[in-house]
Amino acid sequence: MVKKTIHEINGRIRDGSVNVVTAEEMVHIVGELGAEDAAKEVDVVTTGTFGAMCSSGVWLNFGHSEPPIKMQKVFLNDVEAYTGVAAVDAFIGATQLSESLGMDYGGAHVIEDLIRGKSIHLHAVSHGTDCYPRKVLDTNLTLEDMNQVIMMNPRNAYQKYNAATNSTKSTIHTYMGSLLPSFGNVTYSGAGVLSPLSNDPDYMTIGTGTRIFLGGAQGYITGQGTQHSSGGGFGTLMVQGDLKKMNPDYIRAANFTGYGTSLYVGMGVPIPILNEQMAQATAVTDAGVTTKILDYGIPSRDRPSLRDVTYEELRSGYVDIDGRDVPTSSLSSFKKSRIIASELKEWIFRGEFFVSLPAERLPKDISAKPMKQTEGIALVSDIMAVSVVTIAKNASVYDAAKTIMDTAFNHLPVVNDDNTLVGIVTAWDISKAVSQNKFDLVEGIMTRKVITATADERVAVVARRLDQNSVSAMPVINKERHVIGMITSDDISKLFARRS
Repeated sequence: MVKKTIHEINGRIRDGSVNVVTAEEMVHIVGELGAEDAAKEVDVVTTGTFGAMCSSGVWLNFGHSEPPIKMQKVFLNDVEAYTGVAAVDAFIGATQLSESLGMDYGGAHVIEDLIRGKSIHLHAVSHGTDCYPRKVLDTNLTLEDMNQVIMMNPRNAYQKYNAATNSTKSTIHTYMGSLLPSFGNVTYSGAGVLSPLSNDPDYMTIGTGTRIFLGGAQGYITGQGTQHSSGGGFGTLMVQGDLKKMNPDYIRAANFTGYGTSLYVGMGVPIPILNEQMAQATAVTDAGVTTKILDYGIPSRDRPSLRDVTYEELRSGYVDIDGRDVPTSSLSSFKKSRIIASELKEWIFRGEFFVSLPAERLPKDISAKPMKQTEGIALVSDIMAVSVVTIAKNASVYDAAKTIMDTAFNHLPVVNDDNTLVGIVTAWDISKAVSQNKFDLVEGIMTRKVITATADERVAVVARRLDQNSVSAMPVINKERHVIGMITSDDISKLFARRS
């Protein structure tokens, strides 16, 4: 049984005898030696990830002007920063958009511009007080002109990410990139084999106080990230570091079409190998990291999972969806993730970076909750017609035509002898049959593949399904497939008209 301490490993870093490998290299070492011997051989495994991390931002302290101002609103290159803390402190978020340039420029660009040494324009306004009499301030500042510029990111480095695709007939633009219609592509993010949290899924060495690589400088984990959902394998990290020490190679602004700005953040976490359990954990492969392909064409809370998929499949360039090879593309840079893991490895080799155990480990079995909504959500049962006329499959086309004329229903659910839904016939189907001199049974002209809804579904979800399938009405059925109602596009339009 192997048992090492952080003190021993840091001693080896100091004397130059430490053995550091990347997570990619560790896979082969454990494969050859086994976990126990690998734990004896390796002291530290380095990880890396480089991807869009929207939940990022920077705290800035500008120093006091003369006369002083208590900033009520502040804009950096026309991007508003949050000022509700103290006179000259502000937080600029990566996704905050420019007042004048919109989606072309945002907080992420301000952050990158600062790291690159560019001057930014600060415009501040205030209501004025006795101790802070100034009401307007305009000045130009660089990174070095400010006292503190601390990157503090609420949610970074997801343990893994769901992959995204789109079932609708139109391209949609999301934080997962542009998704082509009719399952035209699959996008994904994350570093798989190099992912920090996938290499320590039980958070044995990752937690509050862990020293990390952040943006090309040393940073720290300050705790669990927002939406930390470790119970489902979607852990996140809250991190911080000194922006003045960061490198623009590892902090890059980005624009996502139709979504806005985001910030690509480079991060690496060193994992000390204290025992064979840690050695085995860091031998995870792309084939061992599984996620789900979700249909982003459906509103988020009801977004269906199409299938499970491994990062090995995603990185192959194609995945199978219903027998089709669908192309995949990554929003992360695996190449850059590999560079980060290698650079962190070199820092440790050179004695410039020491490993640490967390002051507190991350919680292991919690789940992120959806928002509690006190305003009612419209369900199908709220607006469906309950007085529905059906017709038997062995009725004649003439009977169906007469029923439509008598009831003014344009859609007739077709049922069998036990009242189970087996099809649907419309006024158009009947007109077409009459024009072709077909006066046989309804069963011969009905549509057998019926798009249906259930009473407890959200109206927004059903509206999307109507649009996807180019139909204007759906029977509402229960568990026995008995027709209990009908919902139409007109019903939905009237609901939304009342709310607008």
